[in-house]
Amino acid sequence: MAHKKGGGSTRNGRDSNAQRLGVKKYGGERVLAGNILVRQRGTRFHAGENVRRANDDSLFALVDGIVQFGRKDKTRKKVSVIPLEALAAGEAQAPEASAD
Repeated sequence: MAHKKGGGSTRNGRDSNAQRLGVKKYGGERVLAGNILVRQRGTRFHAGENVRRANDDSLFALVDGIVQFGRKDKTRKKVSVIPLEALAAGEAQAPEASAD
């Protein structure tokens, strides 16, 4: 009785590394300029005020501030950053917890 299986080749045995996508900074969280807010493939989230989209569709903050999630229109979600200066001056309302 053989103690080893036959030496045939297999088509399995390969796996790719996880891409670690998703939201990195949540609503109400304080961020610094350059912080990555969302890692994504495609535009599940769109860039709002003070946010830009990178070449790999990631969203990042342009200014120091507070993250705010909201809706761009009926179907599209957006991510914005409210600058700390605007919050201190009372120009913008503090971000509210969103159910998105």
